[in-house]
Amino acid sequence: MIKDVIKEIDQVASADPERVVFDYLGQTNTYADLKQRSDAWAHKIASLDIRPGSPVMVWGGQDFEMLASFLGCVKTGHAYIPIVSYSNAERIVMIQEVAEAEAILAIDELPDINLSGLKVVKPEEVKVGNYAIDPANFVTGDDNFYIIFTSGTSGKPKGVQISHNNLLSYLNWEMTDFGLPEHPDFLVQVPYSFDVSVMSIYPVLLGAGKLVVLPHELTQNFAQLFQTLPKLQFNIWVSTPSFARMCFLDKTFDEAHHPNLSQFLFCGEELPHTEVVMLKERFPHARIFNTYGPTETTVAVTQVEITDKILQQYDRLPIGKVKEDMRITIDKSKGNRPDMGEIIITGPATSKGYINNPTKTAQAFFKKPGDQYLSHRSGDEGFFKDGLLFYRGRIDFQIKFNGYRIELEEINHYISRNQFVDHGVAAPKYNKDHTVKQIVAEIELKDGVADRYSEAEITKAIRADLAKDLMPYMIPQRFIYREKLPVSQNGKVDIKAVIKEVNE
Repeated sequence: MIKDVIKEIDQVASADPERVVFDYLGQTNTYADLKQRSDAWAHKIASLDIRPGSPVMVWGGQDFEMLASFLGCVKTGHAYIPIVSYSNAERIVMIQEVAEAEAILAIDELPDINLSGLKVVKPEEVKVGNYAIDPANFVTGDDNFYIIFTSGTSGKPKGVQISHNNLLSYLNWEMTDFGLPEHPDFLVQVPYSFDVSVMSIYPVLLGAGKLVVLPHELTQNFAQLFQTLPKLQFNIWVSTPSFARMCFLDKTFDEAHHPNLSQFLFCGEELPHTEVVMLKERFPHARIFNTYGPTETTVAVTQVEITDKILQQYDRLPIGKVKEDMRITIDKSKGNRPDMGEIIITGPATSKGYINNPTKTAQAFFKKPGDQYLSHRSGDEGFFKDGLLFYRGRIDFQIKFNGYRIELEEINHYISRNQFVDHGVAAPKYNKDHTVKQIVAEIELKDGVADRYSEAEITKAIRADLAKDLMPYMIPQRFIYREKLPVSQNGKVDIKAVIKEVNE
């Protein structure tokens, strides 16, 4: 059982320094490289005049320097906040305001924005050397290890605090309950700012394995993706179901071209039955695991291997059995159907809440009398059957789209601020597998706008405005203009009615 994540990683580096830990399209780094570089980052971060324990933002992609800087942060007692460098520039400002961060590590070049008051550290300022890093400063216990920022209803993102103890609870489970091979080679496709990436990173580092990176830029171009993927050598696949579906377009995405691929681990969104059938046809000898868990409960808290028997038994797949140290209850007072309810998650993997946001924390977290750990209101609807948990969607207006968690109300907030818009609602359009295939914006324009501009001009202007404040994956793919949007009894736009209309 792992008791200290950072010390264990350093021990792997001491025991097998020349073992390859990182493969970025053929460019490799060893465990010795990782220890030396993370120590150098730790030395640099320790020299900054920032508050003890304050979080540090890290801006970049999926390269080795990012990984080393994460470890550099936690070796000096600072949680890291990963921010992908294809984010809009305003996201740095919003996260900094919420987290009250005093420093940012600019692994990639920063956008041209005002960063006054922030200490900026670039990789070239981190000098190579053999530094003695004091383990007494390592993040431990209930200290924050990382903070993942998710969508927020008010237009401001929420920072989910994950402690060292939270991470230990998760990692000791993944490394024992999934039958991982010795020295596993994991695919790293998921951006570091998305907590599913943790499913790859730390089991590899603790298990003396290798991280095989598929950079985000390649996943945005089918030709490059399908040219690169067959060349990568790994045995554990981690991704959202939607990314695997994309790969079905590649004829080489099969066992013959990936003979070492033994396990698929899925998280982040619902896994469709049809997708597993196709995977089993292409990879008949691979094991396929479905997992579930909000960011607030550290990556995942349930898992089930989707066997032929499970496929035959259930049209809509279960999300698994609850990990041994966690408890899940169903609050039927919050469900949309009488036999279901809100999934409530309790245990050592549950976050302490959202950083510097006591209001949202109080809404989503609580402690039951007699419980040692906090409980989290997931906002997900589910039920138990045959000892397995099943998911049936959201009870509020949060969705999962291509693995990303999105608050529809955040999109609505920014749509309605546009100069042309009177009211605007973002609605998910579902496919037959109950997953979101598109975000549709239904918009009621201000008087006279439709007479002066074409729909194409209006859409272009709204898209440009949204791009200033939202991540690219949050911008609706389709815009529909209505004379009037449906109104509820309290006089507000009826979001549920719009969602129903979009899906009829």
